[in-house]
Amino acid sequence: MSESETRTRTVQSELSTEVFDWGSIKWGVSADHFSGAPLTAGEVIINPAKGHDLHTHPNSDEVLYFIDGEGIQTVGDSGEFPVRAGDFVFVPRGTPHSTFNTGWRQLRIIVVYTPGGAELALRDAPDYHLLTPGAAPVWERAR
Repeated sequence: MSESETRTRTVQSELSTEVFDWGSIKWGVSADHFSGAPLTAGEVIINPAKGHDLHTHPNSDEVLYFIDGEGIQTVGDSGEFPVRAGDFVFVPRGTPHSTFNTGWRQLRIIVVYTPGGAELALRDAPDYHLLTPGAAPVWERAR
Protein backbone atom coordinates (compact mmCIF):
# COMPACT_ATOMS: atom_id res chain seq x y z
CA MET A 1 0.00 0.00 0.00
CA SER A 2 1.36 3.41 -0.90
CA GLU A 3 1.59 6.19 1.67
CA SER A 4 -1.17 8.10 -0.14
CA GLU A 5 -3.65 5.20 0.26
CA THR A 6 -5.72 4.87 3.42
CA ARG A 7 -5.97 1.39 4.84
CA THR A 8 -9.58 0.23 5.05
CA ARG A 9 -9.19 -3.50 5.77
CA THR A 10 -6.84 -6.23 6.83
CA VAL A 11 -6.55 -9.63 5.15
CA GLN A 12 -6.27 -12.72 7.36
CA SER A 13 -3.39 -14.24 5.37
CA GLU A 14 -1.37 -11.03 5.83
CA LEU A 15 -1.74 -10.89 9.64
CA SER A 16 0.75 -12.32 12.11
CA THR A 17 -0.52 -14.90 14.60
CA GLU A 18 0.04 -14.74 18.35
CA VAL A 19 0.34 -18.28 19.72
CA PHE A 20 -0.05 -19.45 23.32
CA ASP A 21 -0.25 -22.84 25.05
CA TRP A 22 -4.06 -22.51 25.00
CA GLY A 23 -4.61 -21.26 21.44
CA SER A 24 -3.97 -18.33 19.10
CA ILE A 25 -5.04 -14.81 18.16
CA LYS A 26 -5.08 -12.70 15.00
CA TRP A 27 -5.68 -8.99 15.59
CA GLY A 28 -7.45 -7.53 12.54
CA VAL A 29 -8.09 -4.01 13.84
CA SER A 30 -5.66 -2.21 16.12
CA ALA A 31 -3.61 0.96 16.27
CA ASP A 32 -0.78 -1.14 14.74
CA HIS A 33 -2.87 -1.59 11.58
CA PHE A 34 -5.00 1.58 11.56
CA SER A 35 -3.38 4.73 12.87
CA GLY A 36 -5.52 6.23 15.62
CA ALA A 37 -7.94 3.28 15.85
CA PRO A 38 -9.85 3.70 19.16
CA LEU A 39 -10.41 -0.04 19.62
CA THR A 40 -8.86 -3.44 18.98
CA ALA A 41 -10.67 -6.39 17.40
CA GLY A 42 -9.51 -9.88 16.53
CA GLU A 43 -10.27 -13.57 16.40
CA VAL A 44 -9.30 -15.71 19.35
CA ILE A 45 -9.03 -19.51 19.04
CA ILE A 46 -9.10 -21.60 22.22
CA ASN A 47 -8.19 -25.22 21.62
CA PRO A 48 -10.22 -28.15 23.04
CA ALA A 49 -9.73 -28.74 26.79
CA LYS A 50 -7.77 -25.47 27.04
CA GLY A 51 -8.47 -22.03 28.40
CA HIS A 52 -6.83 -18.96 29.80
CA ASP A 53 -6.34 -18.01 33.41
CA LEU A 54 -8.48 -15.53 35.29
CA HIS A 55 -7.23 -12.05 34.34
CA THR A 56 -8.33 -8.41 34.02
CA HIS A 57 -7.94 -5.55 31.58
CA PRO A 58 -7.67 -2.51 33.87
CA ASN A 59 -8.17 0.10 31.16
CA SER A 60 -10.41 -1.59 28.55
CA ASP A 61 -13.92 -2.99 28.35
CA GLU A 62 -14.14 -6.27 26.42
CA VAL A 63 -16.86 -7.71 24.22
CA LEU A 64 -16.77 -11.41 23.28
CA TYR A 65 -18.84 -12.83 20.40
CA PHE A 66 -18.69 -16.61 20.14
CA ILE A 67 -18.70 -17.77 16.51
CA ASP A 68 -18.03 -21.52 16.89
CA GLY A 69 -17.64 -24.14 19.59
CA GLU A 70 -18.73 -24.21 23.21
CA GLY A 71 -17.18 -23.37 26.52
CA ILE A 72 -17.48 -21.98 30.01
CA GLN A 73 -17.08 -18.30 30.82
CA THR A 74 -16.69 -16.38 34.06
CA VAL A 75 -17.14 -12.63 34.55
CA GLY A 76 -16.56 -11.17 38.00
CA ASP A 77 -18.54 -13.09 40.61
CA SER A 78 -20.94 -14.59 38.01
CA GLY A 79 -19.69 -18.11 38.54
CA GLU A 80 -19.24 -20.33 35.50
CA PHE A 81 -21.84 -20.15 32.73
CA PRO A 82 -22.00 -21.90 29.35
CA VAL A 83 -21.21 -20.08 26.09
CA ARG A 84 -21.69 -21.21 22.51
CA ALA A 85 -21.92 -19.86 18.97
CA GLY A 86 -24.14 -16.77 18.80
CA ASP A 87 -23.59 -15.66 22.42
CA PHE A 88 -22.25 -12.23 23.40
CA VAL A 89 -20.47 -11.49 26.69
CA PHE A 90 -19.59 -8.04 28.05
CA VAL A 91 -16.65 -7.71 30.47
CA PRO A 92 -16.36 -4.27 32.12
CA ARG A 93 -12.81 -2.95 32.51
CA GLY A 94 -11.04 -4.22 35.61
CA THR A 95 -13.37 -7.24 36.00
CA PRO A 96 -11.72 -10.66 36.44
CA HIS A 97 -12.79 -13.14 33.75
CA SER A 98 -11.77 -16.38 32.07
CA THR A 99 -12.80 -18.62 29.16
CA PHE A 100 -12.42 -22.39 28.86
CA ASN A 101 -13.19 -24.63 25.87
CA THR A 102 -15.37 -27.58 26.92
CA GLY A 103 -16.02 -28.92 23.43
CA TRP A 104 -14.23 -31.18 20.98
CA ARG A 105 -13.65 -28.45 18.39
CA GLN A 106 -11.87 -25.12 18.62
CA LEU A 107 -13.74 -22.34 20.41
CA ARG A 108 -13.68 -19.32 18.08
CA ILE A 109 -14.36 -15.86 19.50
CA ILE A 110 -14.39 -12.35 18.07
CA VAL A 111 -12.93 -10.09 20.77
CA VAL A 112 -13.18 -6.30 20.92
CA TYR A 113 -11.31 -4.11 23.42
CA THR A 114 -12.39 -0.52 23.88
CA PRO A 115 -10.33 1.47 24.12
CA GLY A 116 -7.76 -0.67 22.36
CA GLY A 117 -4.40 -1.54 23.83
CA ALA A 118 -5.26 -4.37 26.23
CA GLU A 119 -3.81 -6.83 23.72
CA LEU A 120 -0.30 -5.47 24.30
CA ALA A 121 -0.12 -7.12 27.74
CA LEU A 122 -0.36 -10.55 26.08
CA ARG A 123 3.10 -10.06 24.62
CA ASP A 124 4.53 -10.44 28.14
CA ALA A 125 2.97 -13.89 28.69
CA PRO A 126 5.61 -16.62 29.19
CA ASP A 127 4.03 -18.83 26.50
CA TYR A 128 3.74 -16.03 23.89
CA HIS A 129 5.08 -16.71 20.39
CA LEU A 130 4.62 -14.58 17.30
CA LEU A 131 4.29 -16.25 13.91
CA THR A 132 4.86 -14.34 10.69
CA PRO A 133 1.95 -13.91 8.27
CA GLY A 134 1.20 -17.15 6.44
CA ALA A 135 2.82 -19.39 9.08
CA ALA A 136 0.34 -21.80 10.67
CA PRO A 137 0.46 -22.80 14.34
CA VAL A 138 1.56 -26.38 14.96
CA TRP A 139 -0.33 -28.13 17.76
CA GLU A 140 0.87 -31.21 19.58
CA ARG A 141 -1.45 -34.17 19.23
CA ALA A 142 -3.25 -35.17 22.42
CA ARG A 143 -2.32 -38.60 23.73
